[in-house]
Amino acid sequence: MTGRRPLIGVSTYLESGARWGVWELEAALLPAGYPRLVQHAGGLAAMLPPDAPEHAAAAVSRLDGLVIAGGPDVEPSRYGADRDARTGPAARVRDAWELALVDAALAARVPLLGICRGMQVLNVALGGTLIQHIDGHAETPGVFGRHPVKPVPGTLYAAAVPEETSVPTFHHQAVDRLGAGLVPCAYAGDGTVEAVELPRASGWVLGVQWHPEMGEDLRVMRALVEAATQ
Repeated sequence: MTGRRPLIGVSTYLESGARWGVWELEAALLPAGYPRLVQHAGGLAAMLPPDAPEHAAAAVSRLDGLVIAGGPDVEPSRYGADRDARTGPAARVRDAWELALVDAALAARVPLLGICRGMQVLNVALGGTLIQHIDGHAETPGVFGRHPVKPVPGTLYAAAVPEETSVPTFHHQAVDRLGAGLVPCAYAGDGTVEAVELPRASGWVLGVQWHPEMGEDLRVMRALVEAATQ
């Protein structure tokens, strides 16, 4: 890609006890794979640490594209469910910030990519629900697995990645009821919805359940970056 490099914001973790050098402090952090993927796909990466939800629209207005990154489980109360014993600890500040970022991006028609948790946040933001536990998509704690995903022909995702591919994966939750307007655009072999999108008339909006930042395939991020240059 040549010419102007679009500014792509990526949401971050807020961790109470991150360690580096001699320090152990609260930190806003992001696995390096995310900014590297943005950069390799032709964009400029900007980290978006959790902030007050009322500032989301102002943050999004300065961006050309938005990525909601992976991370902890979405609080079940956000989609009207009781907590399953296997659901992870709440990240309420991050939930509130990322849901506001999604709302702001949709309202402003800023190209949006949700990755793993980010796809689930997108679904919840549009009124959908989540399955709080599935087996077979996160085998070993801290280790990414791989499995094939198959695109749905004619979708936004299929336009970027038309063939079945093996993707890096680590998740134990999945989409249940789809949010308003969302359509499935890729499936795993067991039928799990692995990607969702909004029709093109709504702008460029895609969520993938896997972790492209842990692989070599740039096509999903490159499609976001290309949409962000228009």
